[in-house]
Amino acid sequence: MKKKFLSSLKKLTPAQLIVIFYFIAVSVSVLLLSLPVAHKQGVELSFIDALFTAVSAVSVTGLSVVSTADTFSVTGIFLLAFVLQFGGIGVMALGTFIWLVMGRKIGLRERKLIMIDQNQTNLSGLVSLLKHILIIMIVVETFGAIILGTYFLEYYPSWQEAYLHGFFASVSATTNGGFDITGQSLIPYANDYFVQFITILLITLGAIGFPVLIEVKDFLFSKKMKKYRFSLFTKLTTLTFLLLIVSGTIIILILEFNHFFQGQSWHKAFFYALFQSVTTRSGGLATMDISEFTNPTLLVICGLMFIGASPSSVGGGIRTTTFALNILFLFHFARGKRSIKLFKREIHNDDVIKSLVVTMMAMMICFISIVILSITEPFSLLELMFEVSSAFGTTGLSMGITPYLSSIGKIIIMILMFIGRIGILSFLFLISKKAVDPKFHYPKERLIIG
Repeated sequence: MKKKFLSSLKKLTPAQLIVIFYFIAVSVSVLLLSLPVAHKQGVELSFIDALFTAVSAVSVTGLSVVSTADTFSVTGIFLLAFVLQFGGIGVMALGTFIWLVMGRKIGLRERKLIMIDQNQTNLSGLVSLLKHILIIMIVVETFGAIILGTYFLEYYPSWQEAYLHGFFASVSATTNGGFDITGQSLIPYANDYFVQFITILLITLGAIGFPVLIEVKDFLFSKKMKKYRFSLFTKLTTLTFLLLIVSGTIIILILEFNHFFQGQSWHKAFFYALFQSVTTRSGGLATMDISEFTNPTLLVICGLMFIGASPSSVGGGIRTTTFALNILFLFHFARGKRSIKLFKREIHNDDVIKSLVVTMMAMMICFISIVILSITEPFSLLELMFEVSSAFGTTGLSMGITPYLSSIGKIIIMILMFIGRIGILSFLFLISKKAVDPKFHYPKERLIIG
């Protein structure tokens, strides 16, 4: 029996194994979050709500059908923070750490699993990558917890409560989890620019991509900083990430100038717009009630959430590089060029095709989800679009409809959160076989396009 089980496992592709591992992570998380000790006295958590919370935590989305502050005890808060690490760092990163501690050798199959989980294209240097990821996450979350916990001494009566809020806020922001234990996200700190700045920094460090952070670290500690060369991935990712934040901030400011921001000081309006623009990268935390924005702003936020964070980060969506390649392809194609050249490099055609496939597949999945939800749920089309974009982008922002979704609606959102976390390519690899060159070709024929 054991041999048959191991034999069947060996037949699975790395992408299929990764999905199984995430299912196991969700199952373990459901058990942990369902423990009576994890709940406040008198609170009961149904299975579907525990499952939804577990999927949201493992996918580091933050959408929730229950109030975290009113449902979970201090033990439950620590368990939830632990589950967020599964999604933020990735199951293979934590698994590899355990293997290394046990002295187990990391073989080729394990490296292929890491490659799929971290959205990498190369087998070399994967173990080193995961070590760096673990160190970066631990250092960032620790410093964030200390800074915010110390600062929160002004807000809370005891140091235990202050540091608990600081710890969870740091973990939630760095993993882009989007959960909060205030009961109001970051609305209590809407006028506190220091808390907002630290949170923006933590969200950015989590969403910009681990390879980018590793290269920045190598650059800072390099003896020849002037000769250090950043990779094309880091250049394109960082530029796209910053442009999305800046453009998102400007667009929100313009659209809400005579609406939500009317009568507010320039600095308050700026921080509102900046924070909401940053959090669409996959953060999920908010300093205001998002539903107070006008429809055009909400549609823009839907688009920003659909794009999501960078590859090999804690976030979801189609990813920033995918969006960038789509725009570059359109620009070069309109100018009659068939190749994309950027930063004295030429981008591989396979990557361009992948970006188009990811975008088209993501749009189809989101469209089908919206259609199904429009049948099963009594909410407006904009509210459903917002919920779908937030789930797929693993963002966690909501217009307040999540707790009132039907069981079918919750299942659809859970599937979207799961796909958003593992990525469209990994999702496609579940049903695809190994690429094989065709043995023969038929005569080619041109089609009329456009």
